[in-house]
Amino acid sequence: MSFSCGFVGLPNVGKSTLFNALCKGGAEAANFPFCTIEPNTGMVPVPDARLQVLSDLEHSGRIVPSVLKFIDIAGLVKGASQGQGLGNQFLGHIRGVDAVAHVVRMFGDPDVVRVEGSQDAVGDLDVIMTELMLADIEILERRRDRAHKQARTADADAKFEYNLILDLLKQLSEGRRPEYDKSDPKTMEMMNSLQLLSVMPAFICANTDENTFINFADSEGGKRLVEYGAEHGMEVVPVSAKLEAELSELDPEEAAVFMEDLGIKETGLTKVIHTGYRLLDYITFFTAGPMESRAWTVRRGALAPEAAGKIHTDLCRGFIRMETVSYDDMVTYGGWNNAKEAGKLRIEGKEYPVQDGDVIHVRFSV
Repeated sequence: MSFSCGFVGLPNVGKSTLFNALCKGGAEAANFPFCTIEPNTGMVPVPDARLQVLSDLEHSGRIVPSVLKFIDIAGLVKGASQGQGLGNQFLGHIRGVDAVAHVVRMFGDPDVVRVEGSQDAVGDLDVIMTELMLADIEILERRRDRAHKQARTADADAKFEYNLILDLLKQLSEGRRPEYDKSDPKTMEMMNSLQLLSVMPAFICANTDENTFINFADSEGGKRLVEYGAEHGMEVVPVSAKLEAELSELDPEEAAVFMEDLGIKETGLTKVIHTGYRLLDYITFFTAGPMESRAWTVRRGALAPEAAGKIHTDLCRGFIRMETVSYDDMVTYGGWNNAKEAGKLRIEGKEYPVQDGDVIHVRFSV
């Protein structure tokens, strides 16, 4: 299972440069708007130090990490919801991702032009969020009229949908990202059918110069952006596309020394992955043995058969039980067999919610 993250922002904020740095994807990056028209896609292995440890314990032949998919979406401009720029083509591309990284520009470069109306990171975000909200208002107004007609027939579901739409429209008209009851299955079913852009899981990716990246928390621009993110329920992740590009050209040992010299503990790529995982509430479980050690991703709370199905659909269909050892116990006792002998192997059934760090073996029959 791969987590897909779409890079969204105004033209010339460095989306394609950042995409290339993180993915080594070779996306075209040039100094004019709409350089990217069709989305570029790059697959990146998710770094997880636990995989190497499991591989060493089980003497695995290979390591297979989880995968993160980055999608570089064409630049958005003011008026996109009304067809300006790439208009509906842009809006259609954004609907296909799991989460959105709103890329904003926090670097100064006279050779890279700013599009009309773009002044600073917060102003850029206002443009982006306004366009997404306007597109959602258009969708909701169409659905409202249909739901209102159906609600007159005493259709309970239609009345529920109509009232939900009215509440969403009110919040959007006030310039707020809509809030709703995520614990209610009926509400979630209707929200999923609406596919609203403004409520998609999202965070802010601040594309900075090297100095701002290192001192982001103390910079005035950084503080303003964090305040804006807090008001709109979005975390801010500083990334320097230029620095990421330099790091991507180094081997791991050289990159580690370079980062240590700069006082950087983790790369922008790692920050983006960790933020995305938290945002979507993903966890990682493992399979480990002589053939390979592999990481798998599921949403937190996934039950054993669903997790087994990530490995192969037959494991879900014919699920009998799951044998589980925690990662910590694997390390403490020196591998699967030693942990089993120490009584740390658990037998779990269909109602078991898989935990982050579980190392599993599935028993099944089809």
